[in-house]
Amino acid sequence: MSFLHSKYFLFAIITLIAYGLLLPFTGFYWDDLPFAWIAKFLGPAEFVPAFLPFRPFLGSIFYFTTSLIPPVPLYWQIFALVIRFLLGISAWWMFTQIYPNKKNIAYIASLLMLIFPGYSQHWVALTHINQELIPFIFYLLSFGYTFKALHSSVHSQKVTDTIIALLLQICGIFPTEYFFSIEGLRFLFLFFFFQENFLNRLKKSLKIFLPYLLIWILNAAWLFYYYRFGPYNSYEVTATQSPNLIFFLTQALDAIWKTGFYIWIQSLVLTFSSLPAPASLLTLGLVALSFAFLTLILIRSVQDESNEKSFAISLIIIGLIGILLGRLPSLAANLPLTLQSSYDRFMISMMIGGTLFVIGIVELIFKNQKTKLIIFSGLIALGIGQQFFNANIFRRDWQKQGEIYWQMAWRMPALEPNTVLFTHQMPIDYETDLSFTAPINWMYAPDYTRSNLPYIFLYTEKRIGGPTLPALEKDIEIFYPYRTVDFRSSTSNAVVIYMPQNGCLRVLDPNRDDEEIYSREPNVLTDAIHLSDLSRIISNPEQPAIPPFFSEPEHGWCYYFAKAELAQQQSDYQQVASLGNEAIGLEFSPEDPTEWLVFIEGFALIGDLQTAQNLSNIILESDSRIRRGVCTVWEQIQVKSQEGSGQEIEAILLSLGCNP
Repeated sequence: MSFLHSKYFLFAIITLIAYGLLLPFTGFYWDDLPFAWIAKFLGPAEFVPAFLPFRPFLGSIFYFTTSLIPPVPLYWQIFALVIRFLLGISAWWMFTQIYPNKKNIAYIASLLMLIFPGYSQHWVALTHINQELIPFIFYLLSFGYTFKALHSSVHSQKVTDTIIALLLQICGIFPTEYFFSIEGLRFLFLFFFFQENFLNRLKKSLKIFLPYLLIWILNAAWLFYYYRFGPYNSYEVTATQSPNLIFFLTQALDAIWKTGFYIWIQSLVLTFSSLPAPASLLTLGLVALSFAFLTLILIRSVQDESNEKSFAISLIIIGLIGILLGRLPSLAANLPLTLQSSYDRFMISMMIGGTLFVIGIVELIFKNQKTKLIIFSGLIALGIGQQFFNANIFRRDWQKQGEIYWQMAWRMPALEPNTVLFTHQMPIDYETDLSFTAPINWMYAPDYTRSNLPYIFLYTEKRIGGPTLPALEKDIEIFYPYRTVDFRSSTSNAVVIYMPQNGCLRVLDPNRDDEEIYSREPNVLTDAIHLSDLSRIISNPEQPAIPPFFSEPEHGWCYYFAKAELAQQQSDYQQVASLGNEAIGLEFSPEDPTEWLVFIEGFALIGDLQTAQNLSNIILESDSRIRRGVCTVWEQIQVKSQEGSGQEIEAILLSLGCNP
């Protein structure tokens, strides 16, 4: 294998280690879910009108990729792996064109960009491949072709390369505003490329930069129009409405600190703070193995290369300015740069700047080539560890999604069309209510053809008081445009669900005094319970709902709880008790003791008061704060119970500390 090919091989190995180890266990997240639903039920062509109100030039990219790749999570995660590899190779080619005499730096910079640890959104594949990674690759290639044209001695080739660079610039800058401000990097690269006095550098750089500047101005005019006069309704430019020097200074320092320093050691901070969790130990082990492997490979394969102090300083300057330029679009929208959240997607526009800045720092401080390669090996290894750590977070999220969808299917085998599902929030980090809306429609309306959207999932905490949900009162119209289809219904067609951080999904019922049982929960949840209409749940459909993407898991406690709640809804208390006995026999038990309440009622109403009382004592011993819920259930039992058991139930109420 030649030296060149071995470098390609290293790119592939790093890509697989950083992003591929947990690939089969990851899936769809955030906007992936609605985009996958659109591709499945409305077709790839639907992305063109779907993006018209938002990013009109982005729809064609989605159309192209979704025409090639079906909406299957595994396929998109594999595609993300390929795109990430191509991004690294594109960065390598770009840097070799910009720094033809600094091949080591070009190679190291591309490896650092390959694993850039500030950007954790790789696994939101369907969304971010199309929205960011593909346009970013266009931009990297555009930079590269600009300098390829400079190196060409043939005029026709120079013109051809320049035209290609301009076309790639258009493909990179128009689909998304993420890269609007990094065009300034092209000018900086040009300025430091020429080895002349300041004035001549400036003249030559401006001359070459002029056509790119014209395209940038055209894009700026387009964005100004679309933000001010068009239908774009995603984010509003707010930061410039009340200029505050202190605010901008602190944001600039925050961006430099996070992108230039903190993200490179972030994996150590996260893993040491969560020891001895298995994921943290695995991450540290992977970092150690990667460091040893990379040190061996880089020291053997990278040749000595003299790098002057002035070159290191130029990298630091370009890096600093690149970080600040990359932060401008998100800062203009007044959006935070929060790591380990969806907001770190803004790091992609700071990737070039952050990479060159850290390389410049190392090059400036350390002179020995071997020392520098050891440091770079450490940084790459830490980046690999960070991405593996991120992958494990997304793996857990995908697993949790599967649990949620299957518990919905067990508890609500089918739903009447035009049903609104309400909750205040869900115990999951990477999905919103509108993200959940897509798979809920997928599982409850698998034969959907274009019409009004059958179902919607809304967080009361987020929507209350807004145009979608003005108030938690009956007969309020709900209208929501879900890309190119609409949802129309009312608050009277609602089912309210609740899923605690540790526990099973449940349907809340005003007829069993759930407002009282769950009174300790936030008002944005309990105030909606009176809207919950369980008649919208179809208990015995011909075709029960089957969640997409997930095989049915083994039946544990939550299965028995969901089926018991469903039986309780049908007043089949014998079935509730039977499910309870089966779960107890299998030694299943809940994480949330309130889940025993449905079984307490079931046992009591078939006459097994002793078992119901024993369960009540058990859960009160585990958490006395549940007494209100226990007492409420026993009061309902007293109302529903057969004649002749009233005195015995009163005695149980007294023994449990309830006021009969």
